[in-house]
Amino acid sequence: MKTFTLPLALALALSPCATVFAHGDTPHASRPAHAAKEQKPWGIAGDAARVQRTIEIRMGDDMRFRPGRIEVRQGETVRLRVRNGGRVMHELVIGTRQELEEHAALMKKFPNMEHDEPWMAHVGPGRSGEIVWTFNRAGEFDFACLIAGHYEAGMTGRIIVAAAPPAR
Repeated sequence: MKTFTLPLALALALSPCATVFAHGDTPHASRPAHAAKEQKPWGIAGDAARVQRTIEIRMGDDMRFRPGRIEVRQGETVRLRVRNGGRVMHELVIGTRQELEEHAALMKKFPNMEHDEPWMAHVGPGRSGEIVWTFNRAGEFDFACLIAGHYEAGMTGRIIVAAAPPAR
């Protein structure tokens, strides 16, 4: 049994799930201040000092975001301030529809998982959180709450990133 247990423990420790944490009621103020910025199809983590505007997004137990659609300009750095008016944990995760659907399926299998990435805000009941993001790619992207059952209930939204005008 020991020969099986050690390889299994090593495999689990090295798997992508090794970076998963349980959902809790605490805001994610513990994000590393100097985390490496990773370019995603929908943009890159923004610098708070360069925020051009703040967009308030409310979410609640009716499984809806308000507004459910936001528009930004390519190159714009925005602060998405997310307020949870509900009685249960909610989150806002930015991504492509395909990535969100894959993550939602994983959340159904592992309902207590949580990632702490700059494109995600996990917000406890009655609390608020924020994402500072630079939308440096034009296109249409999505956001959703991926807590098990919330995505399936329609807790989704759309982000329209208008292309920057050509330089003269």
